Amino acid sequence: MSSILHRLTIDAAPTHVQELVATKDGIQLWWTGHPVEGDDSVGGQIAVSFGARTAAAFEILERARERVVWRCVSGPHDWIETRISFTFEPRPDGGTTLRFTHEGWQEETDLMYGCSTNWGAYLMSLKAGAEGKGFSAYPGGEISRWS
Repeated sequence: MSSILHRLTIDAAPTHVQELVATKDGIQLWWTGHPVEGDDSVGGQIAVSFGARTAAAFEILERARERVVWRCVSGPHDWIETRISFTFEPRPDGGTTLRFTHEGWQEETDLMYGCSTNWGAYLMSLKAGAEGKGFSAYPGGEISRWS
């Protein structure tokens, strides 16, 4: 199985970065640019959209101070049953080291390559927004189109 991995240094407190990743309102700011529906608590499901229709839904497996984990339950075929995790490590300077993983891809495909590129762009949106420099959610952060 293949994984998408990213590591970022964010000049914002881990609690602030975690809040942006763990909540529907936060996810809308840095990733989707559209309202995120559902229940963002552990055991709940959230649905993300990038326009008029739902693009994917995730079960919230973990929502802790140091880590957030989602499992894809609907969306692009290649995403089903993959897991997305965000780990927040405090830095001595008060910032955060963010480790991102989108794991469980059955094979490396053009969709995976494009998703890796887009995840990098949206994680940079998360970084910039957390640092007070403004978010670049969809469509601004999209670099590689799925279709």
